[in-house]
Amino acid sequence: MLESRDEWIEKRAYAIWEAEGYPSGRDTVHWEQASNERIIFEKSKTKKAKTSVTPKAKRQAAITEALGLPAKAAPKRASKKAAEAKV
Repeated sequence: MLESRDEWIEKRAYAIWEAEGYPSGRDTVHWEQASNERIIFEKSKTKKAKTSVTPKAKRQAAITEALGLPAKAAPKRASKKAAEAKV
């Protein structure tokens, strides 16, 4: 079951409070810190969803092009028959 945003913040604020040694009077600070961490978490989650994944060959071609390097020709693969003939 997924927890709500407020439940997550509450649990995180409690963990921060425990980590600091149970200080009194800092509940607002802990809540704000947990809330800010949640905002950062949500932003990073949306960035990951928007990121497109490209195949390795396309990434490599883009890198070599950006660096101004000559493109390498892909090596030719031998067929199964040719490989079996060599054995």
